[in-house]
Amino acid sequence: MRERESRGTPAVIATFFIAALLTVLPLPEAASLGRPEWLSLVLIYWVIALPHRVGVLWGFAVGLFQDVLTGAVLGQHAVALALVAYVAIAAHKRIRVFPPLQQSVVIFLLVGTGALMSYTVQNAVGRVLVPPVWVLLPALVSALLWRPTFSLLRWTRRRFLVR
Repeated sequence: MRERESRGTPAVIATFFIAALLTVLPLPEAASLGRPEWLSLVLIYWVIALPHRVGVLWGFAVGLFQDVLTGAVLGQHAVALALVAYVAIAAHKRIRVFPPLQQSVVIFLLVGTGALMSYTVQNAVGRVLVPPVWVLLPALVSALLWRPTFSLLRWTRRRFLVR
């Protein structure tokens, strides 16, 4: 029996580019502190939905792209998103069956871990701009936006037959 062929890579890449645009979208100073981690959310979704196609290397590549895009220390987000992808792959079967509230808690933990990893790299090179507690605010906002993001990406996956 022939296995289902992989399809929809352009749609997956397009969602990452849209997330990148949302990442650099200008916001007021007060709102920028709570900017959701769009690239992390999209990466986590695709890792959970397609763990056989999107994994740690995608996380590393998207992280490098985010480093270049935001002018961060090269490798800061790459290592953080690779770690997030690794943990998401390890737990993807469990995360899929969690109820929505529990999924949001897991998203907070995953995005928060990535944010704290990035903070550690920034601290190591002396580029810390905010106290460590503020690093978790984007993780909280990302967790709150998980369900709408999940629904939109699931619609995209079904609409463009991504598998």
